[in-house]
Amino acid sequence: MRLEEGLAILGLDMAESAVGKLLAHAALIEKWNRVYNLTAIRDRDRIVSHHLLDSLAVLPHIEAARCADVGSGAGFPGIPLAIAKPDWEMVLVESNQKKATFLRQAAIELGLSNVSVFAGRVESLEESFDLVISRAFSEMGEFVRLSGHLVGRGGHLAAMKGQYPEQELSRLPSGVEVEKVIPLKVPGLEGERHLVIMSMETD
Repeated sequence: MRLEEGLAILGLDMAESAVGKLLAHAALIEKWNRVYNLTAIRDRDRIVSHHLLDSLAVLPHIEAARCADVGSGAGFPGIPLAIAKPDWEMVLVESNQKKATFLRQAAIELGLSNVSVFAGRVESLEESFDLVISRAFSEMGEFVRLSGHLVGRGGHLAAMKGQYPEQELSRLPSGVEVEKVIPLKVPGLEGERHLVIMSMETD
């Protein structure tokens, strides 16, 4: 799947410079993967479909001035979102030091002044965000328990999932409200994808 083709299918109109940064991110992953084992996916086309386009498919459904990407790993979805939305402030939360090192280097090489990296456990981060998003970080209940304190007033949690997460939804802790579960179609990626949007109940 070519990136430009996938973006067109998603209905995302991105500047040439942004497309270039997305491809540069994929190239950095390929380079660092040889030593750091950032992701099991090593083929460029699959990095485009399974990581870049998968991350960007959520864009029509989210909005934020400040966003935290919990368990960012190789930078997904945080770096593609930060490239697509340069006016968003993006904090990549990653406890693995090698991956955090990669994220810092990627932000520098890609010229992403709106990205910062928190190299530690999410429960020790004390900041407030409009949006807290995760992709393959943990079960949703655990994501809410560890990350709920980061959600500012009127903010949201967003969990990127594969199949409709019926069992996980039934095990969510009290104090969290599921606002919507959105099915996503990712170009070049077979199988179901869903985005779960949640909010924290306030007194």
